[in-house]
Amino acid sequence: MGAMNTLRQNTGVILWILVISFGVIWTLQDSDVFSAMDQPNRNVATVNGSAIQHDEYQQMVKRQRKRFQQQLGGDMNPQMESQVREQAYNQVVNQELLEQEMDRLGISVTDAEVEEMVFGENPHPVIRRQFADSTGQINYDLLQNMAQNPQAKSQWLQLEDFLRRQRRQQKMTSLVQATIQVSEQDVENHYRRQNTTASARYVSLRYARVPDDSVSVTESDLRSYYEDNKEDFKREKTVTIEYTSTSKEATSEDSSAIAGDLNDLREDFAGTENDSLFLVNNASDRDFSSEYVTPDQMNERIADSVYADPTPGRIVGPAFGGGRAHLVKIRDTRPAETNYAHARHILLKTDQADSELLGRLQALQDTIASGDASFAGMARKYSDDQSASEGGDLGWFSEGSMVDAFEDAAFGAAPGSLVGPVRSEFGYHLIRVEAVASEAVQIADVAYSLRPSQSTLSDKEATLGDLAYFAEEEGNFRDEAERLGLTVQDVQVETDQSSIPGIGQSPELSRFLESASTGAISDVLELDDKFVVARVTSVTPEGYRSFEEVKDQIRPQVALQKKRAVQTNRMQRALSQNDFETLPNVLDTQMRTEAEINFSTNTVPGLGQEPKFAGTVFGLDEGETSDVMEGSNAAFVVQTTQKNAPPPLTDQRRSQIRQQLLKQRQKEVSSDWIAALKEDATIEDNRTQMR
Repeated sequence: MGAMNTLRQNTGVILWILVISFGVIWTLQDSDVFSAMDQPNRNVATVNGSAIQHDEYQQMVKRQRKRFQQQLGGDMNPQMESQVREQAYNQVVNQELLEQEMDRLGISVTDAEVEEMVFGENPHPVIRRQFADSTGQINYDLLQNMAQNPQAKSQWLQLEDFLRRQRRQQKMTSLVQATIQVSEQDVENHYRRQNTTASARYVSLRYARVPDDSVSVTESDLRSYYEDNKEDFKREKTVTIEYTSTSKEATSEDSSAIAGDLNDLREDFAGTENDSLFLVNNASDRDFSSEYVTPDQMNERIADSVYADPTPGRIVGPAFGGGRAHLVKIRDTRPAETNYAHARHILLKTDQADSELLGRLQALQDTIASGDASFAGMARKYSDDQSASEGGDLGWFSEGSMVDAFEDAAFGAAPGSLVGPVRSEFGYHLIRVEAVASEAVQIADVAYSLRPSQSTLSDKEATLGDLAYFAEEEGNFRDEAERLGLTVQDVQVETDQSSIPGIGQSPELSRFLESASTGAISDVLELDDKFVVARVTSVTPEGYRSFEEVKDQIRPQVALQKKRAVQTNRMQRALSQNDFETLPNVLDTQMRTEAEINFSTNTVPGLGQEPKFAGTVFGLDEGETSDVMEGSNAAFVVQTTQKNAPPPLTDQRRSQIRQQLLKQRQKEVSSDWIAALKEDATIEDNRTQMR
């Protein structure tokens, strides 16, 4: 609580300076300012000899994770976490490459330029956002006080550094993109490609119409195909492993400890007048928001706890929901725009009156009311609704979102009531009303993720360490795993695979497999969501898959080649002896017509996915007929009947296309430029050495 005491001892301008400083720091944390500070750190990578510190990488992971969660509106699974870490790694490497290139080119930003970004006519968005008064205008007195106040010097220097780096990168980007141009011809071509249409007639012979028994595939055919396409059967070194893992989920003891930490905050949380800073000082996973929320916008369990007694000032929890433990303060309430209810139901489906079903539901009601069975248990066993697996739980819903009969019953009953049977268009419902609400609430939520403690992680890692040791000593990996109650999985891995089935991405495991021999057992490997230990059961060297191994796989391809030849030759003979109009009769097929063809047309009736079709149509003059085209699924002949020029290009649309093409090319050039820097750089990835 030291930071809170310091704030309470300051008044006037100093207090506001410190509050604004927190706001700037929060913004900078989301704007790639903070990297490693003064303490020594391990390096996650080196780029042309320059180290990227582990703390810098972790800060980037944290920011990427936060953005990902904001987009998803919830927690991430292990695959998403791996994606976030990979994106964060690429971003810090790209940033280092960019810094080195700017140094090489001598790109710099003067103090006068930084001052202009702060006090000039067009301040940086961070300045406009963090120093705005109640009218949305910049409070220059507050800005000047922060710039000159010694107590805010550290935050001010960080702000200046952020602005300097932003302007420097803008200069670099402008330099890279300076040569990009979009000509009038580019605009015209793009417009025509998007808006020119055509109509055509076509005749096709699908390869699938050739009976399988009419084509003969010999051993010689298969071997010829294998030799002609041998590169398709090249394989990297392949390793077969058996592995087991332990999840890094929090234990019940971990959850209890986290709840205890939150309980310790209860008194201070109730007494604080600045909930926003309280959340920051106590490292909440959730940011403070002054918005009012309704129960359907909250985690169901938290909403149940809050709306059990939504009295302002009440502290709710610790409560668990959404993979977190929560301590919630109800700050204020106001009438919601509609009413809400939380209910469960048991549905027996029928589209007509059914006395037998009605009797069954009444019997269930009597059983539940007597206490002989739970509503959730009966719902799981008897309900016809998809909510059965959740014990009939429908969660929170707003008035107007359910069918009338159900809604009238749910909103007309008190919490805890058992209502029904109720007849709706879906059948008969038995409803239990869990809670109702008519208020929107403003809350502050101290939320801690339910993460395993270091002791839990150490125990799980030690378990796999014991497995690896005894399997090495006694030679039976599977028996040792089963003795410890662990499940063993088998998987085949090519050493260039980026993701291993059942495991995910693990550079450390991939590196182990590159040099491992049969019988080798890995160290205990730590992934984002689990610990893993693996044993190599076989190694197949790099080379080509044998003919016998792929023979059955290539047989359908050879048969398709022969069917393609049959239909193409048949179409060519018919076209050489007949005109286009008579082809349907000669070939016992039909003439098809397709209108509104454009350059993006890829799926065609009778042809399926056919990338050649649109190009062929637009390559012909009106009334011209193509040669026989050998398509993906059919041989076809097409005649272009009409081409429709687009309407004149307006100035407004011309400007829109120009901006669209310019942004697209700027993105491509920037991406290609970074890729070229990366290609020429010496980059050492040390992530597999980090724990």
